Amino acid sequence: MPKDKISPTERLQIEKAIKDAELNTSGEIRVHIESRCKKNVLDRAADIFAMLKMHKTELRNGVLFYLAMDDRQFGILGDAGINAVVPEDFWDTIKDEMTNHFKENNFAEGLSAGITMAGEKLKEHFPYQSDDVNELSDEISFGK
Repeated sequence: MPKDKISPTERLQIEKAIKDAELNTSGEIRVHIESRCKKNVLDRAADIFAMLKMHKTELRNGVLFYLAMDDRQFGILGDAGINAVVPEDFWDTIKDEMTNHFKENNFAEGLSAGITMAGEKLKEHFPYQSDDVNELSDEISFGK
């Protein structure tokens, strides 16, 4: 089970990165981890994005970090609102940073670094509003 591959400390580290990133933005960040990805990684990430109802955020500024641990695949999926304002190579830049950590089996570090980078860009384009509501859970979701 993927839940068993992330220690409680690593889980807290990732969830803290999400909370910290969201403190400065109205954007929403989720992490989904499962063991295997039986299709194209971005297609699977899109399925999870829909399952988690991430497309329902008011400003369409949700970001999903999807990780299939056993298959060593991951993808980052941003909603229409964020994709409209970030540079074309933005997600690739984050993926490169995360890959450096993943190569060393530092999954929590890699996810935290990617989340922080996404949060900084979300802050730039979707600053925190005083009436901001946390629209999506900050907890990691797990598949099989």
